[in-house]
Amino acid sequence: MCAIKHINMKATLEFNLPEDQIEFDFATQGSNMHSALWDISQELRTLWKYEELDEKEWEMVERIRNKFFEILDDHQIKLDK
Repeated sequence: MCAIKHINMKATLEFNLPEDQIEFDFATQGSNMHSALWDISQELRTLWKYEELDEKEWEMVERIRNKFFEILDDHQIKLDK
């Protein structure tokens, strides 16, 4: 039988403020950015799956939805993690 050992790791980020304000904001707003992207993905899903759209509208929603997920994939962003 194999025993699993949990290793705790810590990371510390340091910023020189105010010069590094943009980098600091990116680092501390990651959760908000993830939530916003998740909300957009769910809105697109709702439009694509549940809304009564004509053919042109449906094609546009599908096109936008596909592009949205392509961009996420290009940036190696996984919303389901």
